[in-house]
Amino acid sequence: MNIKTLLDLLVNQGFPIALSILLIFRIDKFMQEIVIAQKEGYRQVLENTKEIRNTITTLNQQNREYYSLRFSKVQKELTGINVELVKIEG
Repeated sequence: MNIKTLLDLLVNQGFPIALSILLIFRIDKFMQEIVIAQKEGYRQVLENTKEIRNTITTLNQQNREYYSLRFSKVQKELTGINVELVKIEG
């Protein structure tokens, strides 16, 4: 094998190989950026989900407190009322 044949082979086969390697590295960098963005998106979704859950929990607690207070007021009103049950004969 002479130098001319070796150089022709390297030029003809080397450029596509070098281009393929370059494209693989660029695609790998792009994929890494996508993974980083996806992880950040998941983090934001989880953070917002936690915030929503905390808000719902707070609202539920406030509702429980309100209805508990309202129920105790109604109980006090009912204790002040004397009700007499009379048997109705027919």
